[in-house]
Amino acid sequence: MAVYTEVGDEELRAFLKDYDIGDVLSLKGIAEGVENSNFQLHTDKGSYILTLYEKRVAEEDLPFFLGLMNHLSSNGLRCPTPIANRRGLMQGELAGRPAAIISFLEGISVNRPQPRHCMEVGAALARLHLAGADFEIARPNALSVTAWRPLFESCREGIAAFSRGLDTEIEAELDALEKGWPTALPHGVIHADLFPDNVFFIGDKLSGLIDFYFACNDSFAYDLAICLNAWCFEHDGSFNVTKARALLQAYRQTRPMETEEIEALPLLAQGSAMRFLLTRLYDWINHPPGAFVQPKNPTEYLRRLRFHRDIGSPAAYGIDV
Repeated sequence: MAVYTEVGDEELRAFLKDYDIGDVLSLKGIAEGVENSNFQLHTDKGSYILTLYEKRVAEEDLPFFLGLMNHLSSNGLRCPTPIANRRGLMQGELAGRPAAIISFLEGISVNRPQPRHCMEVGAALARLHLAGADFEIARPNALSVTAWRPLFESCREGIAAFSRGLDTEIEAELDALEKGWPTALPHGVIHADLFPDNVFFIGDKLSGLIDFYFACNDSFAYDLAICLNAWCFEHDGSFNVTKARALLQAYRQTRPMETEEIEALPLLAQGSAMRFLLTRLYDWINHPPGAFVQPKNPTEYLRRLRFHRDIGSPAAYGIDV
C-alpha cells in the first residue's frame, strides 16, 4: 500500500477543524501511487482525497502543483480541486508532513485502453495545454534532457549489472538525444505523467485527469510524446498505430500543431522513453528491501526507446506531416 505516513485519529480531527468540510466519518489508505501517502476521506459533507507529501515531492513546489490544479479546474478542465481551509490556504501540515485536501473525482482508470479512450485523452491533453496558458507560476522540468545523463551516471554500475551492455547503449542514445533535442517548440504547462492510471473514465467518457505532481513547463509536443509511450503500446510490446492516430487526431482538432512539432515527435518520444527507462532503472537498482511498492520493470521502456529510434518518420504514428 502506498501509505508511508500513518495519521492518528486525534491529529486528523485537529487538522480538519481548520476546514469547513464537516466531521470525519472514515479515512482509508489508497494503494495506488508511489510518491505520496494518499487517503480517501469521508465526512458528513462528502468525499475527499487527503494527501501527505513525502520526501520525493519538494515542499517549495506545492504552490505550483496546487495552484495549477485550482487554475485548470477554474478554466473548465476536469481535474481535482484543492480545498482551501478557513484561512484561504490550500496547504497545511499533518503528521509532520505537508498536507492538502483535494476534491474527490468520480471514475475509474482503464487497464487496456482502446482507441476511443486514446481519443478522449488526446482532446483532454490539448485542453490542458490551452487552459494552462495564463497560469502565472512556472516550474522547470527537472526530468528533461539535461537531467538524464546525471541520472544515468548515478547508477551506471547498477545498469551494467542489470543487463550486459545496456550502459553502453544508453550512453550512445544520450549522445544522440542531447545533440538533436529541440529547444524552440511551442511550450507551456504540461502534465508530464499522463499514464492510464492518472486518467479516469465513466463508461467511455473521460471524467478527469489526476496526479499533477510531475507537472512543469516544457514543450507541448513532449507531453504528447509521453502519451504515445503510455497509451499506444500493447502488453506484448507492439505499437498500436490506430491508438496513436486517434490520440493525435483528437489533440490536433483541439490544439493545431505546428509542422516542427510533428516532425520532432519521434525524437521526443524516444526522449520520453529514455526518461522513464532511467527513472525506472534508478528505482529498480535502489529499491530498499521490504518497501511497500514494487518498482516497475524498466525493460518495456527500453523496447519503446528502440522503436522510436528506428521508425525515422512521424508517419509511423498515423499522422500526416
